[in-house]
Amino acid sequence: MIVLKDLLEKIENLSKDVTLIAVSKNVTCTEVRELYEQGQRNFGENRVQELAKKELELQDFTDIKWHMIGRLQNNKINQMISLKPVLWQSCDSFERALEVDKRLSYKLDTLLQINSADEDTKQGVSVANAAEIYERIQSECKNINLKGVMSIGAHVDEPKEVQKSFELTYKIYESLKSKGATICSMGMSSDFELAIKCGSNMIRLGTMLYL
Repeated sequence: MIVLKDLLEKIENLSKDVTLIAVSKNVTCTEVRELYEQGQRNFGENRVQELAKKELELQDFTDIKWHMIGRLQNNKINQMISLKPVLWQSCDSFERALEVDKRLSYKLDTLLQINSADEDTKQGVSVANAAEIYERIQSECKNINLKGVMSIGAHVDEPKEVQKSFELTYKIYESLKSKGATICSMGMSSDFELAIKCGSNMIRLGTMLYL
């Protein structure tokens, strides 16, 4: 288990305005508790059923903020809504936003996922359509409260390609600030330092936290 204080100092040296989301995918509530005891409060889950399980088991920790960061299947929408995550980070299309919106009875803070690496294995809207879809969701989905954008860096060994994918996302984020965007969520265990240098103000770290 990482010493959280050391990591937070490293992050702060890169930027003073970065929120760390501890991804608890593939770990148990024991590891979540250990990070919580070190002061971590924002946690992210990839699967709705795992989020439900951990939220129930850790219900005494009332100040944990749960983020939904994985692909949301239509048959899990109702369950996610009932869990009221603090942020749904993985809205990957206008159609998905519409499907969630019509079932919501409260305003759900949301990020639009952008496939800035243009990879078939990744979800998200295209770079070319991102701004238009963002504005359309704002206009037509009254309970989806868009707070910004999210992306996953290019899955390649060449840092310049990863950097390019982050820069594309950040450029879109910058263009959406006038529409109220305040969050640019990009960067994981393997590339978070590069993501921060490219303007990320929210990173999603998993593997490296639990070594």
